[in-house]
Amino acid sequence: MEEFSFKVVLFVFFPVSLLFIWKLIIQKQANPRNKNRLPPSPPGLPILGHLHLLKEPVHRTLQSLTERYGDVLLLKFGVRKVLVTSNPSVAEECFTRNDIIFANRPDTLAGKHLNYNSTTIGFISYGDHWRNLRRLMTLEMLSSTRIAMLSDVRHDEARLLLKGLFHESNQWWKKVEMRSKFRELSFNIVMRTIVGKRYYGKDPTGEEAAEFRSIMQEALELNGSANLGDYLPIFQWVDFQGVEKRMIGLKRKLDGFCQNLIDEIRGMRQESTRKERNTRTLIDVMPMPTLLGAGTETASTALEWAMSLLMNNPDTSKKAQNEIKANIEQDPIVTETLRLFPPTPLLVPHESSSDCTVLGYHVPRGTMLLVNLWSIHRDPKLWEEPTKFIPERFGNRGDQSEEKSDNFKFLPFDAGRRACPGANLRRIVIELGLGALIQCFERKRDGEEAIDMTGGTVLSTPKVKPLEVLYKPHESMIHLLSKMMET
Repeated sequence: MEEFSFKVVLFVFFPVSLLFIWKLIIQKQANPRNKNRLPPSPPGLPILGHLHLLKEPVHRTLQSLTERYGDVLLLKFGVRKVLVTSNPSVAEECFTRNDIIFANRPDTLAGKHLNYNSTTIGFISYGDHWRNLRRLMTLEMLSSTRIAMLSDVRHDEARLLLKGLFHESNQWWKKVEMRSKFRELSFNIVMRTIVGKRYYGKDPTGEEAAEFRSIMQEALELNGSANLGDYLPIFQWVDFQGVEKRMIGLKRKLDGFCQNLIDEIRGMRQESTRKERNTRTLIDVMPMPTLLGAGTETASTALEWAMSLLMNNPDTSKKAQNEIKANIEQDPIVTETLRLFPPTPLLVPHESSSDCTVLGYHVPRGTMLLVNLWSIHRDPKLWEEPTKFIPERFGNRGDQSEEKSDNFKFLPFDAGRRACPGANLRRIVIELGLGALIQCFERKRDGEEAIDMTGGTVLSTPKVKPLEVLYKPHESMIHLLSKMMET
């Protein structure tokens, strides 16, 4: 009887026990899945992932994907996981609560060959070396004291720009291509700060200047262009695009140029007097390659976009001229230009150093973060008439309510620990160049058609067609410009 009862109990309760245990196992497995819920993702292909979906310009392709799948989505570019967002709240979460986690940079071929195994300030991941470089750059190049000390260099370059234009125009309407003028201004300011030399314009005609311009042009192309080898290793193994070969060759040229420059400056230091030795340039305290990547191209590109916007908005241009006469600074124009045409429409990529959570989604370690600034800056939910050029939306320098009310809807120079340390200097260069040209010269389009505002596809998104304008000096400025020619 006892044996029978035991068998009955076992027969009845064993299946129930198995069911209970199975339910516990299912729940245990389900909980991690809920915790590790990944962001939404469109259908992808084997090996390629979502690379086949990308079309130029990439920021607009990514904008359409986020509009379809949500504010945050997970893509695969070959072997890389990529978190994409066009939402300021998500950007804020990444650059505040998860700021340290997303302070790394992804490894790239450009980082390896053109940035010394990713040891320059823009390519190195977060850590002691990055902190040391950032501290040096902030103290020696970008501190308020240093920027003020170098105001003579900036104003001298602005005067040279004005003198050149005045000389070419001979007080009559003259067509000029402005991209080269803006590059001359911004590159010469930075290079005079670094090594005390000018490399652009009419005066620097030596082999050294020509070599530097050639190196910088190729570096901008290779640093700013997409490289399939960063996402599909097979393209590195066989170098189908020939990109790695070009990078290795360019690095050899860059090394030689920098070494010759350092040797020259060391020789000058040995022959100089004690007083001259105390007058240091930045090359004395910082690595040359770190300084060459200081963002000169973004300032000149922003100047070209700003002038193009003014050419297409003559009423705003006239108002700006009147405000300059009244000693009102041009900050709202610069800020609105940076909103419509940010230096990089996709912020420089970040990479997560550990697992984290964004908007409730699990983001695995080693995920590349792309913040679509183009989409945020033109979001109709965040900005009234977002595609229009309205500098007044930012008010004056003391009342920039739009910019200050929610700075994660306006972040042209990145945010968090990896925010650009040179943002203030870039603004100063842009405002100086723009203000000087507006004050001294009349401008008009060459014909009735509006200036073409199509952007390019490299990192700093220059205009596809360089800006050409007709200009002549304001009558009220001819005497001043003439006196300037005598100095």
